[in-house]
Amino acid sequence: MKKILSILLILFVLVACSQTPKKIITEVEGDSIEQQMIIAYEEGIKALEAGDIFFATKKFNEAELLFPQSEWAPKASLMSAYAYWSDAYYRQSIEELKRFLKVYPNNNNLDYAYYLLAMNYYDSIVDEKKDLRPLQESKKYFEILIKEFPNTDYALDAKYKLKLIEDILAAKEIYLARHYMKKKKWIAALNRLKVIIDKHQETVFIEEALHRVVEIYYVIGLDEEAKKYASILGYNYNSSEWYKMSYKILNKDYQIIDKTNRDKKKLLDRIKSFM
Repeated sequence: MKKILSILLILFVLVACSQTPKKIITEVEGDSIEQQMIIAYEEGIKALEAGDIFFATKKFNEAELLFPQSEWAPKASLMSAYAYWSDAYYRQSIEELKRFLKVYPNNNNLDYAYYLLAMNYYDSIVDEKKDLRPLQESKKYFEILIKEFPNTDYALDAKYKLKLIEDILAAKEIYLARHYMKKKKWIAALNRLKVIIDKHQETVFIEEALHRVVEIYYVIGLDEEAKKYASILGYNYNSSEWYKMSYKILNKDYQIIDKTNRDKKKLLDRIKSFM
């Protein structure tokens, strides 16, 4: 009988417990969730200032998880990404920023997120001759920034960075073109040079690219094509040294007169006439 009563008592307690409504916990002992979130965020700031990057990112992520509905959550995520970037942990920063864009697609700081994402790829460039991906990714996000947020300071700097990226991409193409020309691989060289002509016209390498095309077409016997590109070079860059070199290829007997030296000679002759 005692055993039966014990079993019934246990069953009664279990049933009673199952019917008792669970209390929703809105506060933890001591500080509220919001207060804990602020404390974690401030600890992250202090750690970042002290140079303890990993503890800082831990605290920023903790702040975001504690109160994901607050306005501080996306800020904490961005601070975590910034902390990683500031100490050259680019992969971790990129991951954090891509998560931010997915979780907070309408946040007011999207312009900063895209800028920092582009900067991560830009700063992770090690050897553009071997790996173009960081350059291409950086270019992609800078272009998004300029298109979506054209009136921001970030867009202004993005335009400047894009010019540098274009120069680097063109430099790679001209480097490969020269290499192929030394090997007498004319078609491969032309393909590289035409990338510069088609896609990187505003870089410092456009004049050389046009001249190299003239050289190649002349060598392989396509004189009309050579003249066409020489005329393009002359029309756009008439005073360029590269145009003078192209002109000499097509006009072997032509002696290019340096205008500066010509003027100096005239002045000297004039002085001699007074003596």
